[in-house]
Amino acid sequence: MNENLSSKTTVTENPLAVVPVKSLMLKMGIPMILSMALQAVYNIVDSAFVSNMARGGEMALNALTLAFPVQILMVAVGIGTGVGVNVFVSRTLGQGRPEKAGRIAGNGMFLCAVIYVFFLVFGLFGVDFYIRSQTMNDEIARMATDYLEICCVYSFGIVFFSIFEKLLQSTGLSLFSTIAQVSGAVANMILDPIMIYGLLGFPALGVKGAAWATVIGQVVSMAMGAAFHFKKNRAIPFKPAFLKPNLRFITVIYSIGLPAIIAQALMSIMTYGLNIIFVRLGEDVVTAYGLYYKIQQFILFAAFGLRDAIMPIVAFNFGMKNQARVSDGIKYGVLYTLAIMLFGVVLLEAGSVPFARVFGLAGHTEALCVSAMRLISLSFVFAGSNIALQGVFQALGNGLASLVISLLRQFVLVLPPAYILMRVALSSQNSEWLVWLTFVFAECLSLVVAVVLFRRQGFHVRKVFGIQI
Repeated sequence: MNENLSSKTTVTENPLAVVPVKSLMLKMGIPMILSMALQAVYNIVDSAFVSNMARGGEMALNALTLAFPVQILMVAVGIGTGVGVNVFVSRTLGQGRPEKAGRIAGNGMFLCAVIYVFFLVFGLFGVDFYIRSQTMNDEIARMATDYLEICCVYSFGIVFFSIFEKLLQSTGLSLFSTIAQVSGAVANMILDPIMIYGLLGFPALGVKGAAWATVIGQVVSMAMGAAFHFKKNRAIPFKPAFLKPNLRFITVIYSIGLPAIIAQALMSIMTYGLNIIFVRLGEDVVTAYGLYYKIQQFILFAAFGLRDAIMPIVAFNFGMKNQARVSDGIKYGVLYTLAIMLFGVVLLEAGSVPFARVFGLAGHTEALCVSAMRLISLSFVFAGSNIALQGVFQALGNGLASLVISLLRQFVLVLPPAYILMRVALSSQNSEWLVWLTFVFAECLSLVVAVVLFRRQGFHVRKVFGIQI
C-alpha cells in the first residue's frame, strides 16, 4: 500500500504532470530544438569547409551529398530506437514503475550495440558499391567512399548518443542532452578546418579530415550524454542486469519507434532516389539539392526537436489518462511547430543568395540552389503540421498513422512526381527548377491525410485548437 502511494506521489510531482503545458512545451522544447538543430551542424559545417577547398571543392560537395543518405539512415535508426525508448519510458514512469523504466532503458542500450555492428560491417564492405551506384565520376566516388567509410566504421558515437539523448529527454532533462550536443558540434567545428586544410601542424586530409572531425564530435557528445544520464537521470535506475535483452520490451520499443525509424529512413531513401533522378538533369542539380537539403535541415530538425517535446508530454499524460493535458500538448505542439516553420520560410526566402555563396557556389549551380530554397521553403508550413501530428500519433501509440504520413510525404508523393517533373524539365530549356515543386505537392496532400487520421483518432480539430467559426 505504501509503495503504491509513494509511486502515485512521485508521478503527481513530475513536471510532466503538473507544469502548465504551454510553458512546459517551451521549457522542454527549446533545448530539444537546439539539440536537433545542432545535429545539422555536423553535415552543414563539413560541406561549408570542403566546398571551399583550394582544389576540387564542388566535387567534394557532391561527394558529401552522395554519402549523406547513409548518414541520415544512421540518425534514423539511432533516433527512432531512442524515440521508442523515450515514449515507453515516459509512459512507464507516468504509471509509477521506475524499475521497469530502467529495464527498458537497458534494452535500448543493448539495441544500440546491435545497430553499431550493422553500420560497422557496412562501412567495411558495402560503401564502394553504394557510392558507385550514384555516380560514374571516379574522383567524386573516391572522395565519397573515403568520407563515408570513416563515418560508418566509427559510428558508435552517433548511435549511442541517440539513446542517451532520448533518455534525458524522457524525464525532462533535455538541457543536459543539449549541452552534450553543443559540445560535440563545437568540437566538430574546431576540428574541421584543422583537419581538412592542415592547420596547426596537422596534415591536410581533405574530405577524410571532414569525416574524422565529424566522428570525433559525435564521440564527444556520446561521452557527455552518457555521463549526464548516469549521474543526473535518477528517475531511471540502472543495473548491469538491465542490459539483458527482453523480447517483449524490444517489441514495444519498435512498435513505437519503428514509424520514427521509417520516417527518417525514408529521408535517406528519398534522397538516394532523388540523387539518381536529378543526375539525369546534371551533377549541378544534385549538388544544388544536396546543399539545399543540408541548409533546410536547421529548420526541419528544429521541428523534429519540438516533436520530441510533444511526445513525452502527450505520452505521459495519456498514461495518466489526463485528457485535458493531452489536448493541450497537441494544441501547443502544433502551434509552436508552425511558428518555427514560418520563421524558416522567411529566413530562406530572404537569405537564399547569401546562403548559396557561403558555400562557394557560382553560376548555374548557385542559381539552382537559390531557386530550391525559394520554392521548396513554401512547403514548410504543411511539413511542420505533418511532423507535429506524426509525434502526436506516436505518443498515442498509433504508429500506423505516423507511418502512413511518412510514406506519403517522403516516398509515395515524392519520387514519382519528381521523375515526371524531371522528364518535363528535360524537354524544356532552363526549367530544372520545376523539380522543386515536388515537395510542395507532397507536403500539402500529406497534411490532408494527416488531418483525416487525426479525426479518426477521436479528436475534433476545432475543439482541440479552439477554432471559432
